[in-house]
Amino acid sequence: MANNTLPHETAADIAQCVARALQEDIGQGDITAMLIPADKNAQGLVICREKAVICGRPWVDEVFRQLDPNTSIEWHIEEGDEVSPNQRLFSLNGNARVLLTGERSALNFLQTLSATATLARQYAALAINSDVRILDTRKTIPGLRLAQKYAVSVGGCDNHRLGLHDAFLIKENHIAACGGIGQAVAQARHIASDKTIEVEVESLDELYQALAAKADIVMLDNFSPDDIAQLAEVDFGETKIEVSGNITEETVQQYISSAVNFISSGSLTKHIRAVDLSMRLIN
Repeated sequence: MANNTLPHETAADIAQCVARALQEDIGQGDITAMLIPADKNAQGLVICREKAVICGRPWVDEVFRQLDPNTSIEWHIEEGDEVSPNQRLFSLNGNARVLLTGERSALNFLQTLSATATLARQYAALAINSDVRILDTRKTIPGLRLAQKYAVSVGGCDNHRLGLHDAFLIKENHIAACGGIGQAVAQARHIASDKTIEVEVESLDELYQALAAKADIVMLDNFSPDDIAQLAEVDFGETKIEVSGNITEETVQQYISSAVNFISSGSLTKHIRAVDLSMRLIN
């Protein structure tokens, strides 16, 4: 189910993201907007040119709040709504220069986060009749980690760890440096016993080592659907199983199994196509 609640850490991140976007776009000033009389007011209308799940309202609101808090925005849709081609998204009323200066930054946020939410909604629909949860990864646009993680949840999928700080994900190089899976898991428990410990494995032998070490989650990296099917009789105890590696919208259903708890895919945040949006001044 979609989660449209804005996490606290994401809400705090919005102002900073928007400030960076405006600075890189405006620089020393929008010289084209100076063609318009400084006191001219205008109305604007933003529409979506294609079917999509809309996400990013708080970023749009923040763009115009930072440029001119007197700008009026009337939203015609709710966050997470599915819209049709040429549907009205929001109307603007305010200083004409402000509306045109903020247009690109606002639409950049909206088209990117809507693209993420739209793809996440499509993935979520593929697992709707199972107990498997679809997860994102850390393969996000730099600087937009929290924004894209939020968009994934709006689309109906779930978040993996936010970053390197909130859970262990022990991979091949960590295992080699620690001297083995058992040693790596033991060290992780010593460092932060309250954090989730996940181990990425590439073979059945490594899977059994991770189970013996009682990892919280084992990630099966690049296992085939046939490999997954053979695990139905394995006793995983309390360990959860995640499948990852080359998971796409076309293949995700092949990995849904009674042995699998999570399917993670970087495609949710990196294989997106910006949603086609358009803004026109009405007067």
